[in-house]
Amino acid sequence: MHNITVALDAMGGDFGPSVTVPAAVQALSLFPELKVVLVGDEPSINTQLKHLGYQNSNRLTVMHSDRVISNSEKPSFALRNSQDTSMRIAIDLVESEQADACVSGGNTGALMALSRFRLKLLPGIDRPALVSALPTAQGRKTWMLDLGANASVDADSLFQFAVMGSALAEQHLGRSPRVAILNIGAEEIKGNDLVKRCSEMLTQCRSINYIGFVEGNELLSDSADVIVCDGFVGNTTLKACEGTAQFIINKLKAKLSTSTIKGWLARLLFSDVLNEVKALNPDQYNGASLLGLRGIVIKSHGSADVSALVNAIGEAVHEVKRQVPNQISDRLEAVLLERQY
Repeated sequence: MHNITVALDAMGGDFGPSVTVPAAVQALSLFPELKVVLVGDEPSINTQLKHLGYQNSNRLTVMHSDRVISNSEKPSFALRNSQDTSMRIAIDLVESEQADACVSGGNTGALMALSRFRLKLLPGIDRPALVSALPTAQGRKTWMLDLGANASVDADSLFQFAVMGSALAEQHLGRSPRVAILNIGAEEIKGNDLVKRCSEMLTQCRSINYIGFVEGNELLSDSADVIVCDGFVGNTTLKACEGTAQFIINKLKAKLSTSTIKGWLARLLFSDVLNEVKALNPDQYNGASLLGLRGIVIKSHGSADVSALVNAIGEAVHEVKRQVPNQISDRLEAVLLERQY
């Protein structure tokens, strides 16, 4: 069995080693082929390992770093002052091929800037894009990008996002994914020049299964496998979905947690409904891929708990197995060749 090494930024996220270390240990129990390099403050990491009673193993190593990139640091500052930080070291392990993937819950802007600087972009890609899966009403997934890496883009970049998202989704689905553009209406006359121009480009591309525009109310309806938009729209939409899902979950929990007869009956009648609604919990889909790089980088929610971070590590394992950067590169080559004729 081929070993997969993931460099985990142990200091990233809101909780640092108190979450990253237990998540690493749990992930090791779930993925027998996995090895983890925990990058961060060694004494803090070792304290957590001792608390967990974890025995030394050749599948888990600790690499010390003296500094952490704070969430408040601007990407430009982080780029100039990243030496000896846990995030930079984790990315460098991928660049030097000592690790197959990097996972971090740290500063998103810094992670994007450092990843692009150290790992470089794939040929034919102008900008990286953040992509993550959303749940659908049918229990399947829809991949959406960009989720915040690029606040504004041109039609060519949006087209590249579609190609990258299609290549990623195909590795999960095992079939040609349906690709759509998020718009203010499904009709061809709707939308701004950006989405109209990208739609024209995708319509002419035979290697992409483009199905047209989708509206915001169709995001979770399984109407498309890949939904493309710029980072400003994508990030705003994602946060709105996550907030709505958490609002519904909290409301249902509050109603079902009362000790009255009414609350008991509600739990009896609607426990199955609550379990289905819990499927909308963003933690179950934690782990946004930074696509377009020559290496694999996964961004975890800063507020992720242990189980959510394990999901992000699992996404890294999946993408390494499927060699997603190579799949994207091959798809881009085919698309570019097609556009020449």
